[in-house]
Amino acid sequence: QLQLVESGGGLVQPGGSLRLSCAASGFTLGYYAIGWFRQAPGKEREGVSCISSSGGSTNYADSVKGRFTISRDNAKRTVYLQMNSLRPEDTGVYYCAVVRTIVRTLCIPTEYDDWGQGTQVTVSS
Repeated sequence: QLQLVESGGGLVQPGGSLRLSCAASGFTLGYYAIGWFRQAPGKEREGVSCISSSGGSTNYADSVKGRFTISRDNAKRTVYLQMNSLRPEDTGVYYCAVVRTIVRTLCIPTEYDDWGQGTQVTVSS
């Protein structure tokens, strides 16, 4: 059974850092593209960053470029999102999601099939 479990969220001051992890089980991670998405209160879910199945291609939302880094470790069955220079507007529930594909995705929620339960990130002083 495919399962994704996010961790690493929390409360951080503006300018701080967090590293989110997404632990995968029940499937062969190397066949899947993985994305991080977030949803702020009252807003639609949006793509933050995605990485192809090979790890050779990544996308980032304009709002996080230069601050966030996505990476994957297929041997550890884990995907990471390193978030630096956090801003209050980064606040939201962060989800990881997967889709079985070898092509680069657009990093939009409708492309992704299976989702974790989410982890809350709050950036506030």
